[in-house]
Amino acid sequence: MVTKHIRKGDTVVIIAGDEKGKTGSVTGVNGDLAIVAGLNMKTHYVRRDQQKGEEGGLKKKEGPIHLSNLAFYDTESKKPVKIGMQVLPDGKKIRYNKRTKKEVGN
Repeated sequence: MVTKHIRKGDTVVIIAGDEKGKTGSVTGVNGDLAIVAGLNMKTHYVRRDQQKGEEGGLKKKEGPIHLSNLAFYDTESKKPVKIGMQVLPDGKKIRYNKRTKKEVGN
């Protein structure tokens, strides 16, 4: 299994695209795409469903952003940082902040 640099729950900053410079929390990762809460909003049409009691209309939902357009956001230094992978002697993989050399929460 390939360990991704960005995971669900991480705080990230967008480094490219229309939302450049904005920060948010990752709510999900699917392959090379991530969903960031409240960013990259898309208009989605929903049909009315009488059986479920749902109203139809235009609804906003988050669109996916490619992982290459995201950078991990260090809340202590308030800057985007690179994340490195390290294999510990017991064989466990951890993510660490390349600027401060501290382990990132898993």
